[in-house]
Amino acid sequence: MIKKNKYIWPEKVRFLTKELHNEISLDNYNWHKFRGNKQRRSAELIISAISQLINNGDEEEIEELLNQAILWIKEEIKDTGCKSH
Repeated sequence: MIKKNKYIWPEKVRFLTKELHNEISLDNYNWHKFRGNKQRRSAELIISAISQLINNGDEEEIEELLNQAILWIKEEIKDTGCKSH
C-alpha cells in the first residue's frame, strides 16, 4: 500500500485540477442549463473525485463520487428538477 503523501503531486497539478474543477462545476449561473446533462454532471463528479484524490481526500468519498458519475453516464439517475418551478 502506498503511504499517502501530500507532496506526491506537483503544485502545478493541484492548481490545474482546481482550475478545471472551477470551470466544470455547476453554479448558480448555469445550474438550470446543465442540471440534467449527463455528460456535464458526470464530468463534475469525476473532477471532484480527482481533486479529492490529489488532495488526499477520503477514499470512500472518492469512490462514491465515481459511482455517482457512472450512474449519470448510464442514465440511471436524473435530476428531479426544482420544486419551485
